Amino acid sequence: MTAPHSPSLPRLHRLLAIQALVVILVSINRLSTLTLGYVAPNEFLRWVDLLNMIPLPLLSLIGFYWVKKWLERDGPARDGTRHRWLSLAFLIGVYLLGVSYGAHEVTNYLHARFCSTDPSQICQIISFTDDEFSHWVFFTGFVMVNASLLFLQTLFPRPERPSARDVGALILNGAFIGLGIVANLAFEEIGLDLYVVAALAVLSVLQYRRHGPQPLVIYYLTAYILGLAVTGILKLLA
Repeated sequence: MTAPHSPSLPRLHRLLAIQALVVILVSINRLSTLTLGYVAPNEFLRWVDLLNMIPLPLLSLIGFYWVKKWLERDGPARDGTRHRWLSLAFLIGVYLLGVSYGAHEVTNYLHARFCSTDPSQICQIISFTDDEFSHWVFFTGFVMVNASLLFLQTLFPRPERPSARDVGALILNGAFIGLGIVANLAFEEIGLDLYVVAALAVLSVLQYRRHGPQPLVIYYLTAYILGLAVTGILKLLA
């Protein structure tokens, strides 16, 4: 009777490692010169833009979907209203993330290539879509996906506390996300992203205080607290 209520934590570690892999691949894609070539002769996109728009976020969302399935277990909660609403929020969040990547990568490429000094109306539209609209859509989807997973973890709690070894693996996976947050916040002008990360950090703390060391709560707590703390230190030093 215990097995259905105790899904394998090693499997969760492997699923969360997908997000760590995505952070590494995104960093290589963004910071190296390996993917600056054009995808096609008409130069509609560079490889860096195409990879950021389709395969890398798709890999990340597949990983999140598998985490969602790992969390869900048979029982009264699975057929309840709260589970249905959280699943809907997750689905909407995935859709919004897809929209945001499609809007951002294309306009970011056009903005950098053609509109950095062009004040024309079309370039103002491209700039707004790149810097404002796509970011709002992205962060809405980001919050919905990650918050729904946090709430699903506490809706389907793991009855036993994770071992020290499992906690270490969760912290390690969370640290990769935290470093990704630092890379995006610490070396650029801080905007909406800071408030989003701070809100999810607060949510993680509240979930930890209310439900204890649930695996995904430990993971998110590490990622967001570490990301905020290191970003704050680097900003102060700068």
